[in-house]
Amino acid sequence: MTTRPRPVTDVRVTKVRPGRHLELPDRLTTEEPLEVRAAGPGEESQPVAVTMRTPGHDFELAVGFLVSEGLVAPADVAAVGYCDAADPENRFNTVTVSLWKPWVGPAGRTFVASSSCGVCGKTGIDQVQVACPVLPPSPPVPASLIPTLPLLLRRAQQVFDRTGSLHAAGLFGPGGELACAREDVGRHNAVDKVIGRQVLDAVSGQQRDGRPAGIAPPGEGVLMVSGRVSFEIVQKAAMAGVPIIAAVSAPSSLAVAAAERLGLTIAGFVRGDTYTIYSHPQRIALDV
Repeated sequence: MTTRPRPVTDVRVTKVRPGRHLELPDRLTTEEPLEVRAAGPGEESQPVAVTMRTPGHDFELAVGFLVSEGLVAPADVAAVGYCDAADPENRFNTVTVSLWKPWVGPAGRTFVASSSCGVCGKTGIDQVQVACPVLPPSPPVPASLIPTLPLLLRRAQQVFDRTGSLHAAGLFGPGGELACAREDVGRHNAVDKVIGRQVLDAVSGQQRDGRPAGIAPPGEGVLMVSGRVSFEIVQKAAMAGVPIIAAVSAPSSLAVAAAERLGLTIAGFVRGDTYTIYSHPQRIALDV
């Protein structure tokens, strides 16, 4: 692949209408594989995962994946770039994350994820249970904030406007300010892109002023997602230190069980002025 793939692919389609049909141009969301690789100082990069994604923000996706899966810490990330050693046809579908310390791969874990399921390549339940920290108490956000988030996230979905077929995730501050919004054909990828953006911002800050790298702001804000809440999204939010997930659809039973264990709040079915809190309601000020 000599040029970077675009998030949108132009196609010709036949649109059928009562009594007639038309051949017209149309646009589809691009779905292509991304190979994530990792390398320590002086090491050759090693393949870690292959995921189907929508091209765009690939560096964020690679970093976010490694951090949210518990494979590296934010402070481990030194640099990220497309892999020069890859076949030219796949250069822009291969990303290497360079680390400050030697890369130690996950024993017994192989990641090959589809765009719909981020845990498809894990071969056991114990491998799904990433060691997430229990989130500490945090100031509650106003209950009135949650219903405003779907529209704010929707306004940030530029590729969705062109194709109508993308998931989205957005990180909002406790006052409703949008810190980052990302789109992808996979909901878990959209979350990883948001997490990766936070990590790279923190790493950049560390390189400028010597502060320890981390995900900022820790223990604050709301992760808004456009679909359902799966176990893996809870896991990723917990690894990023985000205490509240809001979604337009419902969580799974495993997601709620994980959220209860990790101290994370899930607000589902956020539609209009109503929603349902499934775990840790104390993080939402219900009278505000």
